Amino acid sequence: MLTSLRRWSLPLLGVLLVGVTAIGAPAPIRVLIWDEQQPDQKKGYGDHFLGETIAARLSAQPGLVIKPASLSDAEQGLSEATLATTDVVVLWCHRRVKDQSTERMAALAQRVMSGKTGFIALHSAHWSKTFVQLMQERAKADALAQVPAAERAAVTWEYLNENPIYGKMPPKGSPNSPFVTHEGKVWKLTLPHCVFPTWRADGAPSHVRTLLPDHPIAQGLPVTWDIPHTEMYGEPFWVPKPDAVIFEEKWDKGEFFRSGSLWKVGAGDVFYFRPGHETYGVYQQTENLRVIENAVRWMGAEVQKR
Repeated sequence: MLTSLRRWSLPLLGVLLVGVTAIGAPAPIRVLIWDEQQPDQKKGYGDHFLGETIAARLSAQPGLVIKPASLSDAEQGLSEATLATTDVVVLWCHRRVKDQSTERMAALAQRVMSGKTGFIALHSAHWSKTFVQLMQERAKADALAQVPAAERAAVTWEYLNENPIYGKMPPKGSPNSPFVTHEGKVWKLTLPHCVFPTWRADGAPSHVRTLLPDHPIAQGLPVTWDIPHTEMYGEPFWVPKPDAVIFEEKWDKGEFFRSGSLWKVGAGDVFYFRPGHETYGVYQQTENLRVIENAVRWMGAEVQKR
């Protein structure tokens, strides 16, 4: 009897130990790299699209599982099955925002707000349908917090700029958005335009400073680094006030931008990283790729905790 027990107990012990190892090992972070894939990207990235360059970098790092997606994929690469198996989405877009499926981009936004997926918007993705929706929802939450708690149930809300014209700047002299006005029990919220008053695509260098070196997204990055060629965006960035500004970017002509901003929207995390423009190889640079990798790892870990 004892001999028999020994015969099966050792293999069983091996199985149990393997199980412990498997259970103790962190699950890989599942990352979707979503790219509009416009032809101009070839000017900055040679034979590859911008998203492919980022995907190649992340694929070479341990603990990450990378999947590419684009506008040309079925359901634009954002099917329910894909979203259900994605921890973090990194999104790039520019000229084809109007071609984005409102339904699929909204489905992504809902997953972010539910805390099931982290979201990273790069450069001109400030006008992606998902980023705009997330900023609008954050603006609504911030506006509601301005109403005394005892009065909230009796307040009527009107939302202005709910359907922004993508790719078009607001009229000159427009006030920064979002902002709130109210008269009596009627409160009006002008939703964020998610744009900025000035930009230059001249490829002038920018200078990035790490403002929050202890944040996980800044791990391993220098206090300052230069980007040799990039497009300039100038403040104010018309978005809700970030919960954290991790990086700031400046140009020699005096402009500056909150270039690494983080928000909590609902239960989820949203990170915006500004450097870019498809005709410059900004995401071939080690520091900029490290920002994305850090953000992916931090967001993915947060998603897997929930």
